[in-house]
Amino acid sequence: MVSTPLGYRPLHLDLHVPPGDGPFPVLLWVHGGGWMTGSRVWTVDQRFHERMVARGYAVADVDYRLALEATYPAQQADVDAAVRWLRHHAEALRIDPGRFAVLGESAGGQIAAVAALTGTGDTAIQAVVLWYGPADLSTLENQDDPFMFPAILLGGPLAERTAFARLASPMHNIHPDAPPFLLVHGTEDETVPFAEAVAFAEALRAQGVRCDVLPVEGAGHVFTGASVEVGTLTEASADFLDDVLK
Repeated sequence: MVSTPLGYRPLHLDLHVPPGDGPFPVLLWVHGGGWMTGSRVWTVDQRFHERMVARGYAVADVDYRLALEATYPAQQADVDAAVRWLRHHAEALRIDPGRFAVLGESAGGQIAAVAALTGTGDTAIQAVVLWYGPADLSTLENQDDPFMFPAILLGGPLAERTAFARLASPMHNIHPDAPPFLLVHGTEDETVPFAEAVAFAEALRAQGVRCDVLPVEGAGHVFTGASVEVGTLTEASADFLDDVLK
């Protein structure tokens, strides 16, 4: 049990650690689902843990409260709590407190990215991988719709919450000391357009932050229709982490 937010269910994480003494770098997996569905046990690549552990990474599957349980920033607080807990117990868990990375997919990408961009001290993150994560909630369509998922996340229509939407957006939390990013994004994504990843990468680079972009040709959201097997994208993510963490 990682966190016990008052009035809510306890939050857990599952930790997969390679054999050996370590300390191993740790990758926090932050699931997607439009902030409304999903759980820490769901992965895009069915062999995700197997591949990452084989590459020498501990993987922590993180729980966070969904949007109908609590509005933002509860989700970011939950990821911060997981990072803090892991770092506090790092020695016993055989993980390296100086090498923490997050991999967020879809809605989990927004949460992971903002956690990484705002984390300091015991919540600091050293590397970020985003799989088709939204970068800017303040420019979405249907600004007056109170029932679209981002509006539910933020507690009401986006048109009435522009400043709050910017606060919750990775795009508006960029700073020169941000950790390096890898954006893996389908070129045919209609849920979170590829152009959004390109714009986010340009904004990061403009602040002097490393941001690599891996376009997945022909892929939609969740890499549907991708011309490559999803395992190769897991391996590419590990290659990036090897480069920036080791």
